[in-house]
Parts: sequence; C-alpha cells; structure tokens
Amino acid sequence: MNRIKEALIEKGISQTELAKRLGKSFNMVNLYAMNRMQPPISVLYRIAEILNVDMRTLLIPNEI
Repeated sequence: MNRIKEALIEKGISQTELAKRLGKSFNMVNLYAMNRMQPPISVLYRIAEILNVDMRTLLIPNEI
C-alpha cells in the first residue's frame, strides 16, 4: 500500500477531504494514493502538513 494511502487511513481522512484541502481533484489525489503518479514536492509537503506526518514518512518506499 502507498504511504499516502496508509497515512489517510491512519488519520481517518478520506481522499475526497484531502483533495478539497489541497485544492486538487479527487482523481488527482487518487492517482497519488494509488502510486500511479508522484505529487510534486510542494504538494507532498502540503499533504504531510495536512496529515500531520513527517514528509520523509511519505517518501520511504513500502517494503516488498
């Protein structure tokens, strides 16, 4: 599972809510959450801020 998706679940925040708070479409956030697209570093920083997690947590790849 993607780190962004894991953090969303852990924090109880939906992709829809994250999209709204980022000012992005649900589809864009879904691409980030499904590992189909990497968010720009500025967006990744904002996601970390919204989810109240260290940005490095979102950058560390999942174990195989």
